[in-house]
Amino acid sequence: MKDTCVFYAAPRLGRIEVGIIPPRSAIASRAISRHLQEALLCLSKKGGTLMKKHAIVGIIVSALTVGGCVSTSTHKEIVDELEQTKKARTQTAAELEATKKKAAAETSALQEEKTRLSNELLAAQTKVGQQQQKLDLLAKNMDATLEAQRNLETELTKLRREASEATRLSDELRRERDVLQTKAADLEKQLETSREELTVTRKGLGDANAHLAALENERKQLQSGAASAQEQIAQLQKRVGELETEAARAKDLEQRFQAMSQELGQLKQQAADREGLLAKTMALTQEQERLGLRLEAERAEKERLEQERAAKEAEIQRLKKTHDDLMESLKGEIEKGNVRIQQIRDRLTINMLDKVLFDSGRAEVKPAGLKVLKQVSDILKGVADKQIRIEGHTDNVPIGASIKKQFPTNWELSTARATSVIRYLIEKGGVDRNNISAGGYADTRPVVSNDTEEGRAANRRIEIVLYPKDLQEIAAR
Repeated sequence: MKDTCVFYAAPRLGRIEVGIIPPRSAIASRAISRHLQEALLCLSKKGGTLMKKHAIVGIIVSALTVGGCVSTSTHKEIVDELEQTKKARTQTAAELEATKKKAAAETSALQEEKTRLSNELLAAQTKVGQQQQKLDLLAKNMDATLEAQRNLETELTKLRREASEATRLSDELRRERDVLQTKAADLEKQLETSREELTVTRKGLGDANAHLAALENERKQLQSGAASAQEQIAQLQKRVGELETEAARAKDLEQRFQAMSQELGQLKQQAADREGLLAKTMALTQEQERLGLRLEAERAEKERLEQERAAKEAEIQRLKKTHDDLMESLKGEIEKGNVRIQQIRDRLTINMLDKVLFDSGRAEVKPAGLKVLKQVSDILKGVADKQIRIEGHTDNVPIGASIKKQFPTNWELSTARATSVIRYLIEKGGVDRNNISAGGYADTRPVVSNDTEEGRAANRRIEIVLYPKDLQEIAAR
């Protein structure tokens, strides 16, 4: 300690005290510089602004100079070194501030991306829930259809038994009707014969009464006659008895005729009743046939719904395989964030940023983009049960003057880009031209806001959308 200046920096009640112990003799400038650096390090650990720290060190150096501890040249070197240190730290602080701002911007962008992905996930979950509700409703409808079919089959079985019984009764009624008609015809003949006999009897009775009256007159005239007249009277009385018997028989025939007329009326009523029952039987038979047709229609509808459901499930599984194949084939671009693939039930979307396929302001696919389209077409050319739509999208920035003659608006640019993609997929990729279409939408369908450069970059894109064809066509396959 004989040949050096001794100085110290120590905290005292929330502040730093600096002290100098003068040397007995002069010291080397390098020793002074080293001690000053140590003092500055000590000060930096204790806290305080950079300006205050340099001010304290300046005081120390000045004190050392005044005290004769360092020379003027050494003092200048130390001050220059401190100034350089100050500038370096200022530059470092500026770089740290710039890094902090950049990190904040990246954090904000990541937060926006997280929000967008969360919204997409929520939308996807909502759509999945809606599709699941549709499937549940379809299952309930099928259960209700099956229950209705079982009820119809039960009712049809019952009606078949009733129809069979009605057919049997109808046959019996036909036989009874035939018997009754035959019997009625016989009765009509008998009645007609009885009418004829009654007419003859009535006529004979009238003749007999007239003859009896004449005989009575003649008897009165001949009572006083001979014995031969008595015999003739006896014969005539016998004839009168016979005529009375015939009259009684005619009366009996009249009563039988009335009874047969009543029976014929009853038979006619029974025949009418049988006709009504026969008509009811025919109505039941027609109802049976109608229910049979309805049951067949229900069965056909059930089979159609089952075919639709099976076709839909198979379609979704095929689309999932297409999704997995695309994810594997485009893995590199997906990891870079240039391509996104999303499947929601029976719909699949491939979202490609424009920089993957096109140079700025151009509609021709660049070589690197052709490689990506080749990977996509190798998979899409095997898709036969989907309609494919190529959609061109832009941001909301107007077309620049340099390309305005070729593309007056974003509509022309987005349409031209979609057309370039579809031409490659058809002409080079082997995709069926009957299953694919293209269209440009300009800036009308942004996925995020166009207020930031990141948002505008996300909106400049090509979307390849796979969506279902008609279900009947799929089921027919």
